[in-house]
Amino acid sequence: MSGYDPNGATGVLVLASGEVVWGRGFGAEGHAVGEVCFHTAMTGYQEIMTDPSFAGQIITFTFPHIGNVGANPDDVEADNPHALGMIVREDVTDPSSFRSTERLDAWMKRHTRIGLAGIDTRALTRRIRAGGAPNGVIAHSASGDFDVPALLAMARAWPGLEGMDLAIEVSTETHYGWAGGVWRLGFGYDGDGFSTSLEANGAGVGDGALQPPFVSSEVEKRPHVVAIDYGSKRNIFRNLVAAGAKVSVVPANATFDQVMALKPDGIFLSNGPGDPAATGEYAVPVIQQLLATGKPLFGICLGHQLLGLAVGATTTKMFQGHRGANHPVKRLSDGAVEITSMNHGFAVERDSLPATARETHVSLFDGSNAGLELADRPAFSVQYHPEASPGPQDSLYLFEKFVGMLGAAGE
Repeated sequence: MSGYDPNGATGVLVLASGEVVWGRGFGAEGHAVGEVCFHTAMTGYQEIMTDPSFAGQIITFTFPHIGNVGANPDDVEADNPHALGMIVREDVTDPSSFRSTERLDAWMKRHTRIGLAGIDTRALTRRIRAGGAPNGVIAHSASGDFDVPALLAMARAWPGLEGMDLAIEVSTETHYGWAGGVWRLGFGYDGDGFSTSLEANGAGVGDGALQPPFVSSEVEKRPHVVAIDYGSKRNIFRNLVAAGAKVSVVPANATFDQVMALKPDGIFLSNGPGDPAATGEYAVPVIQQLLATGKPLFGICLGHQLLGLAVGATTTKMFQGHRGANHPVKRLSDGAVEITSMNHGFAVERDSLPATARETHVSLFDGSNAGLELADRPAFSVQYHPEASPGPQDSLYLFEKFVGMLGAAGE
């Protein structure tokens, strides 16, 4: 897939099928094993690499000029990258953006993530489309010294994402309040993001009685959303704040009593990585209890899948998944088409939805389910990412819809 001379290679991708792809390594040296997928976005590679939903995955970027705008501390969805590595066509160049603070390859090395350049990413993408997302190992050695049989054994021994609960590994370990809004050119983010940690009030993860974060009197008047973090992107919280909510964040394994102790007006179920059925073993019983309270609930991506499981639907592993910033979705209520950002390898099976759940959105790429709404509870979810980051903003209205369902705090 690369035609690169293995004798001069400093990077390699070894697939479990036995295919070996040689290239030029950059970023950190070492190796990492995971699922190899592709992403079609033309911008936002930092947001993609730091999206916790990409834990356990190696990303092939179909856009050839990855790294051309450098890296900066604003364009991230978490403190550190969660994707294992990236595969690109062209070598990383000097950045051309006034917002850049360092080269992408330096950023990758600082965060111990492996890059592989010089690859025919079109051929690799076709391979994934035809054969499904394979397991593989990405490796970088400046000396060009690779033990290919050992790397192949690693790729074949890795069990794959199906059955894997990765949400618990990327979720927050503490309870905290989120206060930051969206980014604006020339101003940065509205607020600093993290508010006071709930741990500062002496409320540990195992405690039953949690206290809300300390917030200003203006924010205190807002409807209160408790977000369960299964591997959340920060821009989701920013858009909830921009829509008028006060946001508290709790870990993926928070109990029903812990969530309700924060006196929420509504519940948010975040995105995240791994198999929803595995995460659902502890998440679904809590979601079912939350649904029984009658409080509004909104889920995105993994949160959408978990809501589906909570009402009796099933999820399945997709052949290649959806990952990109240009996915068309049809809104069934009025036939409108939203261009969306997607990142998922599992899907809710529409035929398994109960009579109390309505399908609200459908992917126009393959017809898979992209949204649902409950007929007997104020709960809805979407498979795509309305917060974008990166991607179009066609679906930002969903945040306003959710916050509009909450009413004033305490009512």
